[in-house]
Amino acid sequence: MTPAQIETFFATLQAANPQPVTELEYTNVFELLAAVLLSAQATDVGVNKATRRLFPVANTPQKILALGLEGLESYIKTIGLYRSKARHLMETCRILVERHGGEVPRSREALEALPGVGRKTANVVLNVAFGQPTMAVDTHIFRVGNRTGLAPGKTPLVVEQALLRRVPARYLVDAHHWLILHGRYVCQARKPLCGQCAVSACCNFRQKTA
Repeated sequence: MTPAQIETFFATLQAANPQPVTELEYTNVFELLAAVLLSAQATDVGVNKATRRLFPVANTPQKILALGLEGLESYIKTIGLYRSKARHLMETCRILVERHGGEVPRSREALEALPGVGRKTANVVLNVAFGQPTMAVDTHIFRVGNRTGLAPGKTPLVVEQALLRRVPARYLVDAHHWLILHGRYVCQARKPLCGQCAVSACCNFRQKTA
């Protein structure tokens, strides 16, 4: 994808959705961190269903700790891998209380030191909560980056680095939202909806579907 095509690609996505947001539901930074941690190998819809019950009862590290492990599990048991996620979230809450005064840290190093928080989760928090121009490469962004020719790469990190180089600076803060939504609803894995795609003219995917 050429620089001109990349400009058109993001200008088109921006025009269609000027203020994209995550589909995870949250009201504070800790809720966002918890929701993203719980969303690994799960859908946003499924996570939201669980957190709608959890967050009104416990939406701070201190309140999660007060629930206890079994109490937390009872709220998130509809989410895949809920036992391990509950353990990670409990330990994360303990660290937040003991080392960060109950606040979510703003640095990548501190975020990635939390149990269950990898690079992708840290990128989401840094971007959504703190407005940093990071790129959280999930399966959707990885697919879109490779399929379109926007940022080809064999690993999520390579795709992330390519996107950070290639996406114009004015689009960077919102780019990962646009790419996730595009991959989730248009550039789908099994049958991309090329006939409904507003940016198909910019895309290098040869096997376009009707």
